[in-house]
Amino acid sequence: MKKLKLYFDTSVLNFAIATDVPNEKDATLKLFKEIEEGKYEVFVSSVVIDEIGRAPEIIAIKLKEVLMKLNAVKLLVNEDSVELANKYVENRVIPPRYKDDALHIAVATVNDLDMIVSWNFSHMVKVKTKREVRGINLLNGYKEMEIVSPQEVIEDAE
Repeated sequence: MKKLKLYFDTSVLNFAIATDVPNEKDATLKLFKEIEEGKYEVFVSSVVIDEIGRAPEIIAIKLKEVLMKLNAVKLLVNEDSVELANKYVENRVIPPRYKDDALHIAVATVNDLDMIVSWNFSHMVKVKTKREVRGINLLNGYKEMEIVSPQEVIEDAE
């Protein structure tokens, strides 16, 4: 069976080291365990790397360690992804101030990944965003993109 290709935004890495959200951290770590077991292939983009670089040094070090353990494939932002991200912003799917969120979605879409995994319920993991991203993607010749939380991906064996 083909492995699902998951794009992680920075929030997933953040929740892996968080100390104030035990349920979300637990779900994130369960997903990481399933990745170690070979169930999924993980991708991040240069946007994630840039966001880590803007974090306080002690946090950035921890996030880089988490990223290394995931053995994620790193994707670059290209002209197509910038153009698609601009369409998300122009159509008010993502507020201009959060253009990095639009870039996360666009990079995953342009690279034909299966889904975006995020804990960002403000701009990404919400019905409005999912519906509008789907419409813009289809109008621009891309497939629909699933945007989900780690909780939705993990397999509950209990």
